[in-house]
Amino acid sequence: MNGKQVLQLQQLNSKLQGFASLKQLAIPPIGWIKSIRAALGMSMQQLGNKLHVSKQAVMDIEKREADGSITIKSLQQIARAMDMQLVYGFVPNDGSLDALIEKRATALATQIVMRTANHMRLEDQANSEKRLKSAIKERAEAIKSEMPKILWD
Repeated sequence: MNGKQVLQLQQLNSKLQGFASLKQLAIPPIGWIKSIRAALGMSMQQLGNKLHVSKQAVMDIEKREADGSITIKSLQQIARAMDMQLVYGFVPNDGSLDALIEKRATALATQIVMRTANHMRLEDQANSEKRLKSAIKERAEAIKSEMPKILWD
């Protein structure tokens, strides 16, 4: 990995950490738009007026949000209409991009090392468990430093 990639990774990791606490946040079953609109005491007609659409269109928007087919552009427009700001991002399941890369590199390294180990075992040249673990760790480090495209296959 070159210096530019390392810097990009660090900067993105830093930005994504801000979303980490949101991972546990439960989306209201009826969707954010309807929940916020109701909490504010805003009718569908009132929101529709702000968006320059009909009450029926607001109903459709809320339905699309609830079923996951709404666009980001629509969410941004609705947020502006309700004097809010849409914020979206991604949260790595493993906590950080570094952890994601580590997991993928270790899996790929294990696959490579074990393939070689199986060939050696067939030739009666089997390695110890300790040597295999060490080889996997070394290969994973090499993979992380190279960041080959195969890492994401």
